[in-house]
This record gives sequence, structure tokens and C-alpha cells, in this order.
Amino acid sequence: MLETIEKLRKGFWNEDVWTPPNATWKMYETNGYRHFNDLYYSAYTAVILIIIRIIFNRFLFIPLGIWLGLPPTRPRPPPANKILEQTYHQTRGKLSDKQLSGLCKQLDCNERKIQRWMRLRSTQSKPTILSKFTESAWRCLFYCTMFTYGLVVLWDKPWMWDSAWCFIDYPHHFVSSEEWWYYNIESAFYLALLFSQFVDVQRKDFWVMFVHHVVTLCLLSFSWACNLIRIGTLVLVIHDFADIPLEGAKMMAYVKKQQIADVVFNVFALCWIISRIGLLPYRIIYYSSYVAVGLVPMFSAYYIFNSLLIALQILHIIWTYFIIRVAIQAWNNNGVIILINLSIFFQMIK
Repeated sequence: MLETIEKLRKGFWNEDVWTPPNATWKMYETNGYRHFNDLYYSAYTAVILIIIRIIFNRFLFIPLGIWLGLPPTRPRPPPANKILEQTYHQTRGKLSDKQLSGLCKQLDCNERKIQRWMRLRSTQSKPTILSKFTESAWRCLFYCTMFTYGLVVLWDKPWMWDSAWCFIDYPHHFVSSEEWWYYNIESAFYLALLFSQFVDVQRKDFWVMFVHHVVTLCLLSFSWACNLIRIGTLVLVIHDFADIPLEGAKMMAYVKKQQIADVVFNVFALCWIISRIGLLPYRIIYYSSYVAVGLVPMFSAYYIFNSLLIALQILHIIWTYFIIRVAIQAWNNNGVIILINLSIFFQMIK
């Protein structure tokens, strides 16, 4: 049994698959190169990030949300009723006329009373606006912090300004301690999101976001395993750029600062187009799919890595479609697009 597992392990980590012809696993074990096992530290960092998030929620984001006018508690629950509770779990509060009539006869009460009970019960199952606010506040803080850190780390790096340097002299790329921490923290964040997504506020794009987190983690893992860390750092800094105003716009919408939210959302739309539809395809996918062919000896894992980049871009195109739908609706409603109505966009993703 152990021999079989060892054979499978060696087969999976075959050098012909994971490394270019001019590299070996032993080469990566020397000082200065990344070590694949370092990825496992991201799991520990993810736990630390979750703890930090809980602390920030308790002592910063919740008090901030309450100070901005959000109610600290849920609405009053309806009076206990086993029959209505059972019906609610079966129908999620959406009663047909026949079911409503039957409950009226069974409980000897009028339709209005039952409908009010269902509405009150429904509010207990929905996340509070305060919980949505704290979730966006945490993400906004993280994206802002890591985008700033990414700029500081990459500012003096040649591949920050010319993506060809992501592949020149590959695979002989050393990893600085700043790049190591950048990768570690970002990987930990998406790992934490992958699991916290099941307890956070669930929206209509739940599975799209789930796939997004999985693809992002696979990209980070593949780029680390193949020492394609330079292009990975560019993906991260471009990726975080547009998420800052998006989460900021959500926060403003939750506290009913709609005019500010609309302005910030327009900033987000501009940042999104620049980063996800402009910079990412040109500075990343063009270089990884075309320029790299003349600079890097191709190997199997590289093709998988590049396919994941393209899959990530497809997800960006899907979200761009939603943004364009918002613009079209704003055009139809107002005649001209002056401000994109943030509430329309939220109706699509909530």
C-alpha cells in the first residue's frame, strides 16, 4: 500500500510535468528559490486572518456600522408556532393560496396574521445589514492593505513595468522575503474566503465566486510550484485594484449613503475596466500566451497554468456583462448615463 502511494506521489510530481527542461526539483531546493512546502504555511496564516477578522469585526467594524446608523440587532422574532415553523421550512415562507387557506382553517386565524408571521420569520433567516457591512469592511481593508503592500514590493522590480521580465531567464528566479509574504498572505486570504463563504452572506453569484476562489488558489499554487511567481505577483496586484472601490461602494450603500455609493461605484467600474478588461488581458494573458513562447521552454504544467489564467479572465467577462447590464438599465431609465445606479447592480448579485 505504501509503495503504491509512493509511486503515485512520484508520478504526480514528475519533473517532466512540473519543471521546464532546464530545471529540476533539486535546483529549487537551493537557497534563494521558492520551496513548494512553503505553501502549507498559508493554512496557518488563513487561521490567523480569520482570528484577525473576528477581532476587527468585534472592536472596529460592528461599532463603526452602529455609529453610521445600522441597527445592532435583528427585528423581533414571531411568536413560537410549531405548525407555521414546519410550513416555513417546507416552503421558505412562499405560500400558495391553497396552503394559506388550509393554514387559516387549521389554526383558526386570518390570512393577514399568517402572512405577517411568515414575514417576521423570514427576517430571522436573512443576514442583517450590519453583517453585510462588516463583511465588506473586512474585504475593503484587506484589499487596500495588500494592494498597497504589492505596489511597495513590486515598484522597483523590472517585471512591474515590463511583463517580459516575468519570463526572461526563467526558471532562474529567486524569491525575496517580501514576495514570499505577499504570496503567503494572499493565498491564505483566498483559502479563508473559500471556507468562510459558506457562513458569510450568500448571494446569487455564490457558485461563481466559489469557482473564482478555487481557480485563484490553483493559480497561486501552480505559479508557486512552477516558480512562475513574478507573473503571479502581477496578477495579484491587478486583481486587488478594482475590489477596493467595490467593497467601499457596498459599505456606503448599506449605510444608505446612496449618492456617495453611486460615485464610488463609478470609480469601481472604471477601475474594473482598466484592470480586469485592460491590464490583465494585455499585461498578463498576452505575455503568458504569446511572448513567453519565445522565452520559456514549454512544459505541461505551464499549459495548465495558462489555461487557469484564461478561465479567470472568462469569469471577469461574466462579471463585466453584469456591469454592462447595469449601464444599459441606467440608460433606459435616465436617458443618459450620468451615475450608474448601484442598487440595480446589487439586485443582480445579492
